[in-house]
Amino acid sequence: MEILDGNAVSSDLLNSLADRVETYGEDKPCVAFIRVGEDPASISYVRKKEKTAARIGIQSRLKTFPESISQVALLDEISLLNSDSSVHGILVQAPLPAHIDECVIFNHVNPNKDVDGFNAKNLGLLCQEDEKAFVSCTPAGIIELVKRAGVDTQGKHVVVIGRSLIVGKPVGMLFLQKKLTGNATVTYCHSRTPDLAFHTKQADILVAAIGRPNFVTKPMIKSGAIIIDVGINRIADETRKSGFRLVGDVAFNEVAPEASFITPVPGGVGPMTVAMLMSNTVKAYEQSLKKHPTQ
Repeated sequence: MEILDGNAVSSDLLNSLADRVETYGEDKPCVAFIRVGEDPASISYVRKKEKTAARIGIQSRLKTFPESISQVALLDEISLLNSDSSVHGILVQAPLPAHIDECVIFNHVNPNKDVDGFNAKNLGLLCQEDEKAFVSCTPAGIIELVKRAGVDTQGKHVVVIGRSLIVGKPVGMLFLQKKLTGNATVTYCHSRTPDLAFHTKQADILVAAIGRPNFVTKPMIKSGAIIIDVGINRIADETRKSGFRLVGDVAFNEVAPEASFITPVPGGVGPMTVAMLMSNTVKAYEQSLKKHPTQ
């Protein structure tokens, strides 16, 4: 069993991005973060992204709004960022309040600045295997981990537990692509899938993205499978000062000995998500230079 170390891989990737950003001179990429409300997890996630951007020389702007902001008002704020040529990437931190339609918001972000990859145009370009597409950060991070581990996905059976717009659907599309990190046979499973274990036990590569702590257990996998754990769940732990600890969707201690590769939680997919966000921001900046060479 080998650990797919997201901390190490993301560090290498960020160092490479920092070197690229340094060559740009005074004109740096800029990403705008939009946060609605005061959800502690959202605050923490955005702060992490800001710190990572600063570390590699990417500028960032944070726009915060009360949970009561209307959908129309939020759309207006996004329009301002869409038209601001000094902003190259826009990220709207999810989840949003219940009265706001996330898909409407995601689709209002300029596709050329959609560094989260949630806009319908970018999802369509992903289906077309267009290299100009901005790919959702977590799925892109998973593929990068698999690639750097030297895993051959050709003809492998990938089973994805979860069908979200953020992870499940796009990661399956990436594994289907006609390239070295694709050409797999993909099965999607979800809450309505009967006899889930029947499907997961056939997986050469299993992606767990359902948000249920320790859901995937040893009897659900086959020996030698590659296990990608996307879950980040808090469970009570009185031995910790915080009163909780983070676990994934996979029961790591019992599954790991049976796996050929496995991602830990924390330290697996999570760091890769942030690194791919930075990669998308650099990509957006470089694409903007091609459209506006005098910038």
